[in-house]
Order: sequence, then structure tokens, then C-alpha cells
Amino acid sequence: MSGLLVAPVLVPLATLILCMLLRRNPGVVAALSVAGAALLTLVGLRLVGLAGEGVILAGQMGGWQAPYGISLVIDRLSAAMVAITGVIGLATVVYGLVREGDPAGGRDFHLFVQGLLTGVCGTFITGDVFNLYVWFEVLLIASFALIVLGDGARRLSGTVVYLFLNLLATLLFLLSAGLLYGATGTLNMAELAQLSAAGEIPAGGTVAVVLMLLAFSIKAALFPVFGWLPASYHVAWSPVSALFAGLLTKVGVYALIRIVTLVWPQAGVVHEVLLWVACLTMLVGVLGAAAQTEVRRILSFHIVSQVGYMVLGLALATPLALAGAVFYLIHHIVVKANLFFIGGLAARMAGSERLAAMGGLYARAPWLAILFAIPALSLAGIPPLSGFWAKFVLVKASLDIGAWVAAAVALVTGVFTLLSMSKIWNEAFLKAHPGGAAALREPAGLRPAFAVVAALAAITVLIGLGAGPVMDYANAAAAQLADPSGYIGAVRGAGGQ
Repeated sequence: MSGLLVAPVLVPLATLILCMLLRRNPGVVAALSVAGAALLTLVGLRLVGLAGEGVILAGQMGGWQAPYGISLVIDRLSAAMVAITGVIGLATVVYGLVREGDPAGGRDFHLFVQGLLTGVCGTFITGDVFNLYVWFEVLLIASFALIVLGDGARRLSGTVVYLFLNLLATLLFLLSAGLLYGATGTLNMAELAQLSAAGEIPAGGTVAVVLMLLAFSIKAALFPVFGWLPASYHVAWSPVSALFAGLLTKVGVYALIRIVTLVWPQAGVVHEVLLWVACLTMLVGVLGAAAQTEVRRILSFHIVSQVGYMVLGLALATPLALAGAVFYLIHHIVVKANLFFIGGLAARMAGSERLAAMGGLYARAPWLAILFAIPALSLAGIPPLSGFWAKFVLVKASLDIGAWVAAAVALVTGVFTLLSMSKIWNEAFLKAHPGGAAALREPAGLRPAFAVVAALAAITVLIGLGAGPVMDYANAAAAQLADPSGYIGAVRGAGGQ
């Protein structure tokens, strides 16, 4: 089992090293990248299978006992996040085989994607706050490299905003980790959970955790620290922006869920604050989307609003709400990445991503219109797609505890999301292109990209139609989050004291 425990990090890292050694042959690099992402997906699915049997994998790296060594832990939530990371990573590198618009001919792109996957998977399996910071740094460096691929003043301005806010969050995270260690003498997550349960985290430690949550909130693009995301995601190369949209903010959400459920498993002041932050995030994000006139800027603001739903599940702190947050994470990563992939294809065919300069895509490529409709309707929460069940669970969880405002905000956000998706549908697909049908490009040479969006749309439909098993898994994951004793026991059994 030890090999499987480290595989989520070793697979993309080994792929990265091989790609670097063979960097002069872009074709080989692309093939290795696809193979590595496929293997990561298989590893993730195997982990989900084990987690589904109730197994929590844990180990201590280097033979050092917890809390002094590096703890790796994979429970149901971690396993699901590794699996979905593999899926989106594979989709990204396959989509990236269509190299138009890539200034490096695909070579550097694949290197940095594997580096980002290494960092993302590391954040999902670490059981130590300091190593969570290390993995954040790894994925941050890779994301910096990916977002600056290419040139142009627009990309430069978006990159500056992205760099500044994410570096600020990273510095805040490092500061809070130092303060937490000084106050408690440990950064091991399981030991922090034990200290919290015993009421032994001092006031300084509590302040440190709150600062840490602020850093995670920036990375998750929560209100009011979300402005960097819609200012930067739309300027990147299409597969890069899709990869970011699917994974990066979810790393911040995952960190919030993990730390809050370990340190404050019961509802309290932190959850009350998160509840209002979640509601404001939903509203501000969806209203911001309504004011945009470019496809990826609309979709970027919707990342913000949808993150609000995930944090709503954490804030409500009931088993059903936590299950809804887990379900929403799984559903949204697939849907949002796919919408960015489709947005890239639509812009490529129409010659622009400004809605006023688009049109005629339904007549030219009706299958692309259908593939857009599936994730778009899922994002809005239309049954029987995955987004409907995710929203239904969260609204029900809100009503069950009398959180009427939260339920109302969630429903209103869903309505405005549908209006935004309708705007894209009408402007990009239904109306005639301003330059006439001749202005539309033929979808030649885009088969890898079409295969990706079709596969992700199929996953969205399958999650919706098979919501029962997915919800069962989410319920079990929520039970592990609500009661961290299994997590703590796995770490102790792996060498803890």
C-alpha cells in the first residue's frame, strides 16, 4: 500500500522528469504527458475503490514518526480529489494536442502541466500543514509558468494580478503556519485535531488558523478576495484556463474543508462567518457574470459564484451539507473545466470570444452546441444533470436547519446562472455571425479537443443519472470529515504517538 500512497505525487513527478529529459522531442513529450495523466487517473480510481471500502491510507515518509515526520493520508475525500485531478489532467493534455495558439509547440505546456498536477495531488494527500504549504508552492510555480505562456499586453496584465494576489496568499499562509507552530508546537493535522478536541489550542493558535483560512479564501476566490480570478483566467491559453478553472480554486476549497473540519468539526463562529461569506460569494459572482460580454470572463465569474456553494456546505456543518459540498466539488470540477474547453473551441471557430463578434455556431457545428448545453445546464442546476443534485442537496441541507437566507441565495444564484448560460447560447450559437457564415472557421484538426469535451459531457450526464452511488460516496466522505477519529487513528497507526 505504501507505493499506492505516494503514487499520486510520484506519477506526475516522474512524468515531468522524463519530459524534461526528452524535451527536444515535442511529440515524445506529448505522448509521455498523456500516458502519465492516464496512469494518474487509474491510480486515483484505485484509491477511490479502496476508500469506498472504508480504507484510510496513511504513512510516514523517511521513517520519522508523526508529528515530526511527513504524514501522507488518503481518505475518501482525498481519493476522490486525486481521481478527478487525473481526469482533468488527462483531458487538458489531450486537448493540448491541438497546438494552435501554443507558442511553445506543446513542449513547455506539458512540462508545466505535470508540475502543476504534482503540486495539486500533493496538497490532497498531505497530512501536515507545512507540507501543504510546500505543495501550494509547487503548484503555484507551475501555474505561474503556464499563465505566462505566450505574449501580449492583455496576458501580461492578467498575469500580474494573478501573481500578486497568489503571492500575498502564500506569504500569509507561511506566516500563519509559523505562528501556529509557535503556539502549538506542531503542524501535523491529526495532532492539531487532537489538541482542538481536548481544548488545548491556545488563543495564538486560533488566530493563526484564522489567518490560514484567510489565505485559503484568497486561493479559493471567496468574497471579498476574489478579484484576481476574473482578471486573469480569461487571458491564458484555452487548455491552461480550463485546467485552472477545474482545479486551482478547488485546492483552496479543499484546504478550507480539511482544516475547518479537523480544528472546528462542530458549528461555531467560524461557520457563521463562512455562511455569510458563501452567500455573498454566490451573489457577487453571479451578478458579475451577468455584466460580462466575453465567454471566458462570464465563466470566470461563475467559478466565483459556484465556489460559494461548496463553502456553503462547509459552513452549514451538517452531515448532509458536507456531503453536498463533496458532491459539488466532484461535479463542478468536471463541468467548469469542460465549459472552458468548449469556450476555447467556440472562440476558435467564431474568431473571437466577444459575444457581439460571435454567432452561427449552432448551424455550423450543432454537436458543439449540444456539448455546450450539457455542462451549461448542469451548472445552472437543471435536472437530471449533476448540478441539479448538488444544488438540491445543499438547498435541502439549508432548509433542514432553517438557513432560509442561504437557501434563497442558492436558488436565486441558480436562476441567474441559467440566464448567463442562455446569453452565451443565444449570442454564440443561435444568432447569425456578424460577418456571415463565411467568417466561421471549419472545425478541422480539432478531433482531440472534441473527444475531450464529449467525454467530460458524458461524465456529467453519468454523474447525474448515477447520483445515488455518488451521493453514497459523498455521504461516507462527509461522515469521515465530521468525525476525524478515523483520520487521527490512521496517522497514529502509521507511526504517530
